[in-house]
Amino acid sequence: MQMTDCCVVGGGPAGMMLAVLLARAGVSVTVLEKHDDFLRDFRGDTVHASTLTLLDELGLGERFSAIPHSVVQHLTLPLGWSTSLTVDLGLLPGPHKYIAMVPQWDLLDLLADAGGREPCFTLRMGVEVTGLLRERGRVVGVRYRGAGGSEGDLRATVTVGCDGRTSAVRAASGLRAREFGVPLDTWWFRLPRGEVELQGLNVRVGDDALLVLIDRGSYFQIGYQIAKGSDARLRAEGIEGFQRRVVALAPAFADSIGALDSWDQVKLLDVRLDRMARWFNPGLLCIGDAAHAMSPVGGVGINLAIQDAVAAARYLAGPLRRGEVRLGDLVRVQVRRWAPTVLTQSLQRLVHRVVFEPVLAGRPGGAARGPRRPSRLAGLLRRFPRLQVIPAYVVAIGVLPEHAPSFARRSSSS
Repeated sequence: MQMTDCCVVGGGPAGMMLAVLLARAGVSVTVLEKHDDFLRDFRGDTVHASTLTLLDELGLGERFSAIPHSVVQHLTLPLGWSTSLTVDLGLLPGPHKYIAMVPQWDLLDLLADAGGREPCFTLRMGVEVTGLLRERGRVVGVRYRGAGGSEGDLRATVTVGCDGRTSAVRAASGLRAREFGVPLDTWWFRLPRGEVELQGLNVRVGDDALLVLIDRGSYFQIGYQIAKGSDARLRAEGIEGFQRRVVALAPAFADSIGALDSWDQVKLLDVRLDRMARWFNPGLLCIGDAAHAMSPVGGVGINLAIQDAVAAARYLAGPLRRGEVRLGDLVRVQVRRWAPTVLTQSLQRLVHRVVFEPVLAGRPGGAARGPRRPSRLAGLLRRFPRLQVIPAYVVAIGVLPEHAPSFARRSSSS
């Protein structure tokens, strides 16, 4: 029977960050990641200002800076068809007054390397969790399927579900989540850079869609927001019709759109927004999207998941070292992260209602939709520019930023 102090299910940002922090505390931690690598295009590219500060505290800031990346110093927030607001991230407090854009696999590779330097850290790729082990009402580990279909058990003092919005841990736990309706799904695809000069993160708003352009150097990763449930209908219009839609929103891609010649290149992300009422059972904790799936609005889901991981490490490291984690220790994690989760999701639901619902319900061709009055919020923020620090802070830092526990801090030279 294999054993570990903490079994982390899922090698995304929350899982990898939690594992690194616990390993630095001297806790034996094993990460089980069902994929063989971290290469998934639909994962977000944003590394927020608060995460950059956290990497500095962990002694990883210089190594992150060496990874090719771009920076976003201004956020363009769509507020409707004809209204948007550009927010200056230079108003932020702290050393990082920007959001870094880097493929998520590079961040995960960095964390995997940092974890690999700790004797208590184990990362197992290509291992899928298939169920939970229980004894006397307590979760005591997981069942898994490895390479070639081999099966096994891993016992743990605590199991932490960090396996995203389709969490196998959540499904096996019996814990329930409250679903909030969302008006959008996302198509992900890529286009070659060609002669396009856009940099960083760009947003385009059309008659019935929104386009998010992520600069990845030689190509753009593109998120095309569509009305919820409209995937099959829009695909029936043919790839040529979709090409025209993209060019209408981003004319700079007129010369390169031909590279998108098959629907096989367009991947659907089924957007969900939900929240578990309780994130824990005896011996079990869920964090990140496994506990509260976030909308892509603001790209803040990654930031929130990482902050969950830091809080979990802070409250669980000591009990795990002692070999006894009580239910109250798990409760403390949710209590700490509950308010920022609820507030962030409430803001996302507001954006859904004010921006996405009217835009995605629009009729193609720009048919009349009534008066286009500027947003009162945009007018207020333009009149008093210093107030822009509020949306800048919420997006780039978060409602309740977390800092590295003392046991996990290192100097850059370490």
